[in-house]
Amino acid sequence: MQTSELLNNYHVDSHTWDEMYLNESVREQYRGVVEFMQRLSIEELNKKEELAKGLFMSQGVTFTVYSSGEGIEKIFPFDIIPRIITATEWKFIEEGIKQRLKALNLFLKDVYNEQFIIQDGIVPAEMIYSCPHYLREMYRFPVPYDIYVHIAGIDLIRNYDGSFYILEDNLRTPSGVSYMLENREITKRLFPDLLPKNNVRAVTEYPNILHRNLVSLSPRRISKPTIVVLSPGIYNSAYFEHTTLARLMGVELVEGRDLVVDNHKVYMKTTAGLHQVDVIYRRVDDEFLDPLMFNGSSMLGVSGIMNAYRKGNVAIVNAIGNGVADDKAIYTYVPQMIRYYLNEEPILKNVPTFQLGHDEQREEVFANMHKMVIKKTNESGGYGMLMGHVASEREMELYKEQILINPRQFIAQPIISLSSSPCYMNGKLVPRRVDLRPYALCGPEGIEIVPGGLTRVALKEGSLVVNSSQGGGSKDTWVLAI
Repeated sequence: MQTSELLNNYHVDSHTWDEMYLNESVREQYRGVVEFMQRLSIEELNKKEELAKGLFMSQGVTFTVYSSGEGIEKIFPFDIIPRIITATEWKFIEEGIKQRLKALNLFLKDVYNEQFIIQDGIVPAEMIYSCPHYLREMYRFPVPYDIYVHIAGIDLIRNYDGSFYILEDNLRTPSGVSYMLENREITKRLFPDLLPKNNVRAVTEYPNILHRNLVSLSPRRISKPTIVVLSPGIYNSAYFEHTTLARLMGVELVEGRDLVVDNHKVYMKTTAGLHQVDVIYRRVDDEFLDPLMFNGSSMLGVSGIMNAYRKGNVAIVNAIGNGVADDKAIYTYVPQMIRYYLNEEPILKNVPTFQLGHDEQREEVFANMHKMVIKKTNESGGYGMLMGHVASEREMELYKEQILINPRQFIAQPIISLSSSPCYMNGKLVPRRVDLRPYALCGPEGIEIVPGGLTRVALKEGSLVVNSSQGGGSKDTWVLAI
């Protein structure tokens, strides 16, 4: 059986933007891949799929799903058909993300200092102060170079008409970049000739750019500052990523117990004694970072690290307190932030969002709940979410009760279809919904965005939920140079 039959049997929903097909014909950017696939047999494709699974297994590319209190480590599902983005589309995405991050960074600087945006009535004070991630400890805190967001993962989706929307901003400890890097390495093994023939831009510079930015943040002006990746440890769902990034940057991977603070300086314990640390890329959440300042029972952080940070003896990436900017209730104000701080119109649109703390908006959502997705403002990973079109009446009633107890904790958005992309599953080519998380790195020299990102796939038929914790997978993301 040849793959041409796969293409003939590929049926696209007429109300969905498909990344590969337009009006029964293959989009220009996919033609090279389709022509290559047509030269392969189903057996050869199956072998490549099995090879991909074997490579992920042997390299330990895993994530952890927490269910019933148990951590179950799983191989990250990978689809062998790439998602392809044209040079023009990427230029638009890149400009939009850079604009957004400039505004979000200015917002963080403002809310932790002068608070002009509150005084001018753009963002209500109660929205800021009711956010659990707004940390008063960061008020007037001297953040190096005024950069709060050093690493951002911005989630993008595509509507039925092909237009891009920002779904959410991840500005605290965004994860997934290791899967972007591994997906590319696997694709190189599966299809070594395809990447250069299609003028696909490289993603491999990410660790080098990140390392360069971290070096530039060192408070000590020395040629080789000490940089560490601070991980919560092996039971964290993203531990594979922590080890990967530390290895690719050539820096130490540490846990809280490996560090100690003395005289407002951070030191790493080594066999040769204490060694001063200059920059910490932390993957530990704010509340667990310093038991002296936040959660006193935390075993993951380092006592006194915030004082060392305040004194300017160590740089911490990302800055503490960023959660106030990626709170899903604050998300609705980002277009106003762009106009307020930059005097520009937003390039990338927000998904229309209802604030459930507003009586009229809440009533409208309750009346149309079957057309809405309801999200908790401070949950991630697809948790705390209700998809109205598949929820039972009972589930909707329970959510209404929760919302009425604390409306600030919820937002609602109309269900957007998400674009579909071809996936090779069980010997068939089928459309599955996708999103995109590009990764932006912000340093003293500006913002750089690696050409690509993590395309997450809703592997279940008809599903709109792409999170790995909810049964999603991923695929390699190609950005074409021309």
